[in-house]
Amino acid sequence: MDLKSIKEDIVKNVYHLNANKKVPLHKHAEQDEIFYCMQGSGFGVLEDREVELKVGQAFIVRAGVMHSLRTDEELYVSSFLVPVLD
Repeated sequence: MDLKSIKEDIVKNVYHLNANKKVPLHKHAEQDEIFYCMQGSGFGVLEDREVELKVGQAFIVRAGVMHSLRTDEELYVSSFLVPVLD
């Protein structure tokens, strides 16, 4: 296992969403995604349900699963795309 390569493949983002921002359902074929709520609240959206997301909580989506985020207020999340290892 090449740890340096794995570290380089992790994608880090920070998102600010509000009630007007619509994130379409999408998936990542080869990466799990971890969302961490930094401020505000909202929902992690899956095809069949929603998961409440509050400050200090995480929403984890396995590779290949359709997902999105939504909020009725302000939501700040960090996101980490982590490669799935065989």
